[in-house]
Amino acid sequence: RKFKHCVEVRGLAMEDLGASEENTFVVDEVRQIIQESVESVLGSAAYINNKVNQWTSSIVEQCLNQLTKLGKPFKYIVTSVIMQKNGAGLHTASSCFWDSATDGSC
Repeated sequence: RKFKHCVEVRGLAMEDLGASEENTFVVDEVRQIIQESVESVLGSAAYINNKVNQWTSSIVEQCLNQLTKLGKPFKYIVTSVIMQKNGAGLHTASSCFWDSATDGSC
């Protein structure tokens, strides 16, 4: 590929639910959703500048749709970045506050 992509998902519990299995953020499950969404949208595409907005929106939308289908009591934050591989740098920053027993990030 002539570009890099990064997708991050954060799940924040909507209320204090305790740490039961059905109410926890399952990283492997979320990673699978991310991988399938990225492959579905990008496949083996080459970098095309005027398609990046469409691609990132589609990846985020597909991830959110699949995450919602899990039926877990979370608010999800999905971030997608696609950039051309040309040696340029990318600087980002984010901050979150959550309960590590019930919330998660992938």
